[in-house]
Amino acid sequence: MKAFKYIGGIVGVLAVLAGVAWLHRIKIILFLASLKVPAVAPNHPVTWDQGPAVAAKPADQRPPNIVVILADDLGFNDITVHGGGVAAGAVPTPNIDSIAHEGVELTNCYAGNATCAPSRAAIMTGRYGTRFGFEFTPAPVSFARVIAMMQSKEAHPAVFHEDVVENMPPLDSEAIPAREITVADLLRKQGYHTLHFGKWHLGAVAGSRPEQKGFDESLGFAPGASMYLPKNDPGVENSHQDFDPIDLFLWAALPWGVQFNGSPWFQPAGYMTDYLTDQAITAVHANRNRPFFLYFAPNAVHTPLQATKTDFDALPNIADHRLRVYAAMVRNLDRNIGRLLQSLKDEGLDRNTLVIFTSDNGGAHYIGLPDINRPYRGWKATFFEGGMHVPYFIRWPAHIQPGTKYAAPVGHVDIFATAAAAAGAAMPNDRTMDGVDLLPFVTDQNTSPPNKDLFCRSGNSRVAMDIGRKLQRP
Repeated sequence: MKAFKYIGGIVGVLAVLAGVAWLHRIKIILFLASLKVPAVAPNHPVTWDQGPAVAAKPADQRPPNIVVILADDLGFNDITVHGGGVAAGAVPTPNIDSIAHEGVELTNCYAGNATCAPSRAAIMTGRYGTRFGFEFTPAPVSFARVIAMMQSKEAHPAVFHEDVVENMPPLDSEAIPAREITVADLLRKQGYHTLHFGKWHLGAVAGSRPEQKGFDESLGFAPGASMYLPKNDPGVENSHQDFDPIDLFLWAALPWGVQFNGSPWFQPAGYMTDYLTDQAITAVHANRNRPFFLYFAPNAVHTPLQATKTDFDALPNIADHRLRVYAAMVRNLDRNIGRLLQSLKDEGLDRNTLVIFTSDNGGAHYIGLPDINRPYRGWKATFFEGGMHVPYFIRWPAHIQPGTKYAAPVGHVDIFATAAAAAGAAMPNDRTMDGVDLLPFVTDQNTSPPNKDLFCRSGNSRVAMDIGRKLQRP
């Protein structure tokens, strides 16, 4: 009996030691990830290219300006256009809602994918990522290791394949192929000045960065993410999800910074979403006398959850701290979108500007807020409706009647063709394009539903991927 107790004690000690070693291994991985955070210089002014001092034609006689606003991980129920909203409607989103009210709401829009990067690739190229080998969101090896370690005891545990690590390409080189044509490429050839703000996530090495994929000017973060403010900034309110490996990794590995046209990293002048909006407004003014394409892709409301104290303090009625921080981020995003929309009006550009609003995918489960995708089941990274069914609004006062609704299935892949048609640009004819021009459908010029690939347009991306694998790639 004593021998059994002795052996049991040894087993117990070994189990404790194994647990300690497991925890320390995660801490070591996170520490090593933190060492790779790029050096970030102090803030300095950004000088935007100034368009003509005098317009050659009035704004309503030029090709329309085109503004694509892409939220990051915004849940279907995070906005109040349908009567819901964060914290049971405690955070109105009048500015985002206004794009639907003053234009058309496409009630059955499906994301290009259920995660960030391939969804953005579909928006930029008008093609499903399956056609060119960009089906998954790039992630560093250390990130995958942490997820696999922390989810090893789940019902469907994550598996990390050590045998393939040596063949993994560097993170920054995981990019859309150089042969892919972006909507920015197309519009720049059409005479547009092209501008990118915020998240890219489609490659960060030479040849794949936004300023090399059609954008005349780019301010943001090509690898995919940034902090909103320093962790200990007096003006920030943080919410850590210590149970979540993604959150743990982001807090350790993200810089707080931006790059301008591939410059070294430097600090933004304040909270990230505020700063990107300030700069976008400045760029609108600089380009007020020529057609421009503005791709506004802030990282809000993606983790890490960081709100300004001002927005946090404005929501004392929300008791749960995590929900309150998230709600404050939604409040901030809506206000900044309103500021950007107002800048178009201030410059006399509003009536002839095509504005498209959507989210790259559904809200994420790992923030632990169950209602953000209501009424749909599922989350980001799943092909249930909650991961794929996203808000999608188009406003163009000169051509689209306010309060319009369109119910046929549409997708992110349609943004390319719609922008091209508005600008009068010809679509590429050397490859299969998955999107269609939506303008005839939302202006009642064409009353039949968009056809295209029947399964791809059904919102079932698993089927779309299966079809895509059988298609001959150009």
